[in-house]
Formats: sequence, C-alpha cells, structure tokens
Amino acid sequence: MKGRMLVRGLLFLLALILLAATAEAGKNKKEKMKKDGSDCEDWRWGPCVPNSKDCGLGYREGTCKDESKKLKCKIPCNWKKKFGADCKYKFESWGGCSAQTGVKTRSGILKKALYNAQCEEIVYVTKPCSSKIKSKSKAKKGKGKD
Repeated sequence: MKGRMLVRGLLFLLALILLAATAEAGKNKKEKMKKDGSDCEDWRWGPCVPNSKDCGLGYREGTCKDESKKLKCKIPCNWKKKFGADCKYKFESWGGCSAQTGVKTRSGILKKALYNAQCEEIVYVTKPCSSKIKSKSKAKKGKGKD
C-alpha cells in the first residue's frame, strides 16, 4: 500500500514540475514577443521584394499604426514565382496532353494566403507534354556494367 502511494506521489510531483516548466516556456515566448518593442496586433504587410532580380531572398515591410518593420522572405525561383511566395495552393494531378496545344494543364485551389496577400482563388499552370515515354526497364539497362 505504501509503495502505491509513493508512486502516486512521485507521479503527482512529476506532473507539477512539467506544468511549471510549460508555464515558464509560455511566459518566455510572450516576453520575446514584447522584446521586439511592439504591442501592436494589426500589422499590414507588403509583398516580398527580392534583393536582386525577380526571385530569391528579399524582405517585406510591415506597418501597424505608426510602427514599421522589415522581415526576411523568399520568392521561389521556379514556376511558383508567378503566384508569389505568399499564396499557397493545393494542386490536382496533371491532366492529359492536349494534341492541339501540346501542353498539359492542372489547377490549384487556394489553401492559404499569408501576410494579407491578395491571391486568386483558382490558378492554372501548364507544361509541355513529354515527347518521349520513359520506360523504367530501358533506363535500367543503360546503367549496367559493360
């Protein structure tokens, strides 16, 4: 009986320690948020502006009342850059190849708009149809020893 009470007591003590540690971690996060000097909650963010060319690392400016900040950001350097880094889409599978245009198409539905971005609800992307049909068996033959 004493052994059970001791185990329960130790479990209760462990739970208290974990609770105290969690509360302290939450307090540190709040303090860090205030260390940047802002109590403002209604930030308006501009688009990500690349440091050079039209993609890559850059920054975005934000304003809230009479305060302003700059945050680091990144614009993808691939086909996604035309939507911007702040519009996240869920894309369906590629459609079949159009004989008339020679391209495949797929659509994406807006999943999330970050930093107050103005995003289109549905976007369409295309890519050229593959002229070759890749065969796994042919690809493996060429890599063997001679």
